[in-house]
Amino acid sequence: MLTLRRAPLRPPAPDGPDADTRTPPAPSGEDRVGYREVLRVPYAGRLLVGTLIGRLPTAMAPLALLVVTADDHGYGTASALAAMYLLASAVGGPLSGRLADRFGQTTAFTAGAALSTLALVAVVAGPDRPSWAAACVLVSGVTRPALESGLRALWGTAPGSVMPSRAHQRTALMLDGASQELIYIAGPIAVVSIAVAASEQAALLATAVVGLVGTVLVVSTPVSRAWRAVPGRVEWLGPIRSARLRTVYLAMVGIGVPIGAITPLAVASGDRFHAPTLGGLLPAVLSAGAVLGGLLYGSRTWPGAHDRHLTVLAWVFVAGWLPLMAATGPATAVVAAAVAGLPMAALLSCAFTVTGTLAPGRSVTEAYALLVAALDIGCALGTALAGLLPTAALLPAGAAAGALVLAVRPPTPIGHPSVTPAPEGARP
Repeated sequence: MLTLRRAPLRPPAPDGPDADTRTPPAPSGEDRVGYREVLRVPYAGRLLVGTLIGRLPTAMAPLALLVVTADDHGYGTASALAAMYLLASAVGGPLSGRLADRFGQTTAFTAGAALSTLALVAVVAGPDRPSWAAACVLVSGVTRPALESGLRALWGTAPGSVMPSRAHQRTALMLDGASQELIYIAGPIAVVSIAVAASEQAALLATAVVGLVGTVLVVSTPVSRAWRAVPGRVEWLGPIRSARLRTVYLAMVGIGVPIGAITPLAVASGDRFHAPTLGGLLPAVLSAGAVLGGLLYGSRTWPGAHDRHLTVLAWVFVAGWLPLMAATGPATAVVAAAVAGLPMAALLSCAFTVTGTLAPGRSVTEAYALLVAALDIGCALGTALAGLLPTAALLPAGAAAGALVLAVRPPTPIGHPSVTPAPEGARP
């Protein structure tokens, strides 16, 4: 019989926009928890693997839709369908998160995965018309379950969550942030491999199936079935009511710009240096650098509060893009892309940590989903701007805008001393 960890409770902090919720400092050296200890927590490994599998459609669906529809409807329509999927996912993620907070992960994520899967299958099985494909893609994107946000909620230390301490939670977020970059390496490779070995339609069907399989792995765990948000009335604006969370979200839009711009700019670099392989190689190297940097960052503890970490990492992220602007050939471009990726996973993991600290207990999954949506919007903006303004200066400029937001309006009040961490097990 499974016994869930029940953490001691403390009086809830105010959830309003003026609440004095401050980010606790990072754990001290004696609180260090390694990756092995995190993976030993019951169901942690299964939740991580299931979420990674369930999120593969994020990287697979746009490319699969492109190869399936390009021949019949042209690349313009195919590209629009791929972009529609990403934007619909950005809109649907917070809705899925709100449903999970209200009704539990099992109901919200299972229903969403079923609808999203059926809609992708309908693209292949239904009429060969752009309007039909667009409707199916819209439904699939909007209903895609917010597994990433759900996992971050489960990584918490609230009653019914997985991690027994803040130190465990911090390391889990770093491991999660680094490993999620594997999605953007494995996803496109899987689509191309299946399309070559079988057909383009099979690649899209496989995309639909893996999303459903990953969701089932997550929602079938006892901790996911038992997880519930803190009960209470949910405001219509939800986490957006918090000025500090709005600051984090706005900053993440800027951070997402270079991430979204890297693919079209990589293709442009391939043309510039007469090396077409750079179009796919640079984004993959960026993700590989993020995996390495995230694992290294999470392997030790760092002094100071997490909101300060977020600001510093944002500026490091800005500086990391500068070498790519100075690349003089394919080799230097590849090395520069790896350098740009090194702080990325650590930055995003730190953003999730700060968001979890500031999020209202009754809307924690939605708060995480809004952060993902902000990044997706920034990525879409970066992709669009890179097509209109094919210049490498877009890379550090977008990131600098996000870093400037954090520097001017930090997510916690300036002048307050670092607070003492709450007792282990208490909700941030």
